Amino acid sequence: MTITLDPAFLADASAALREANLAFATSHPGEGPGRQPVHTVYGGAQLFGADSVPKLGGLALRAMDRYAADATAMGHALGIERHPALATIAQRVRAKLAAEPIEDFRIDFEDGYGNRPDAEEDRDAAAVAKALAAGVRAASLSPFIGMRVKPLNEELRARSIRTLDLVTTALAESETIPDRWVVTIPKITIIEQVEYTVAVLRQLERKLGLTDGMLKFEAMIETPQMVLDSTGRSLLPRLLSVSDGRLRGAHFGTYDYTAGVNITAAYQRMGHPACDFALHMMQVAFAGTDVWLSDGSTTVMPVPVHREVAGGPPMTESQHAANAHSVHAAWRLHFNDVRHSLSGGFYQGWDLHPAQLVSRYAALYSFFLDGIDAAGVRLKNFVGKAAQATLVGDVFDDAATGQGLLNFFLRGLNSGAITEVEALQMTGLTADEFRGRSFVKIMRNRA
Repeated sequence: MTITLDPAFLADASAALREANLAFATSHPGEGPGRQPVHTVYGGAQLFGADSVPKLGGLALRAMDRYAADATAMGHALGIERHPALATIAQRVRAKLAAEPIEDFRIDFEDGYGNRPDAEEDRDAAAVAKALAAGVRAASLSPFIGMRVKPLNEELRARSIRTLDLVTTALAESETIPDRWVVTIPKITIIEQVEYTVAVLRQLERKLGLTDGMLKFEAMIETPQMVLDSTGRSLLPRLLSVSDGRLRGAHFGTYDYTAGVNITAAYQRMGHPACDFALHMMQVAFAGTDVWLSDGSTTVMPVPVHREVAGGPPMTESQHAANAHSVHAAWRLHFNDVRHSLSGGFYQGWDLHPAQLVSRYAALYSFFLDGIDAAGVRLKNFVGKAAQATLVGDVFDDAATGQGLLNFFLRGLNSGAITEVEALQMTGLTADEFRGRSFVKIMRNRA
């Protein structure tokens, strides 16, 4: 057989394509090896202490003891009475709250803190840095942690950066910058605010003698202008291109975003179609980039409506029932919001109250345990066929599904929903294959 294309032409054309292919691979490396936290807990900076994480975990366990003391009570509280793994879910939620109640904590100098006199915020910034240093030394902080500053608009920019400077400088001077430290930038409206963030972080590194690129940031996606600007373009892809490799995550702000598109307060909720649109835009913009995506928060708190007063009469039976009803209703709303996020491919969200940790982990564990048996059969069969398309039941798998199935198990493992022993038994993979996190490598080694 003869060929038509000239080798010299192919060499020239291939050189340009190779450069473009390599550039794309660099900017779209896929998911990194580290775990993504399943949530971010926000707490006002004025309340933060070195022991905040264990204290909040204790409050979550207390809420569980009072309003979901056993598997039956949890099933009733969350509306999952018939879940086949209910006992496992309840046991693993309790174990998680005891061992690692919070995976990611954000010390909030914005909405959870408010606008205060400069002297007061300066004092709180110093107190936060001192508490962080103590937490680092005591190993009492969450695995992921950071701070949220105020917006970079003209009204608040100077205050925002002063607080960032005070906290970062104090941590650097005491050599106690926590591992996985991140700065959250809220209410971004123009790309110049991101460029400014990068310039500030670079300068802090240079002045403080920190490693280049050490300071990372998260961008909050909570203004319509981020999704589509005045020229008709989305600013989301540009976030990454101007971030100097510092963009760790993109977090959706449910309530600012819905308010920004004129949705009234009664309908501002995580499951609103306007939110689904913005979230999908985020997924498309950051697909394959290793930027962690997070959904927003449920603002209905699981708190009792009646409280006992010291020295007063004990609460009545009807008051106890009203308290349980209030907490259970808020738990169900949060549980359903988390499940909605998970089904949409968002594996991280915000929590604002310690009692929400109960419904957060229950939703996570029920989500993964719902599909784990079928996913295990599919992945085991698929690997066994060494990359040939297969049919298991009525679900057809092709090569693109393999990594998705592997990712499902990896996220289930990282969240605590399943154990490594269970994953190995279900899939037939080895521990090393799971830790390698690459379906392509598994196939290559087994071929």
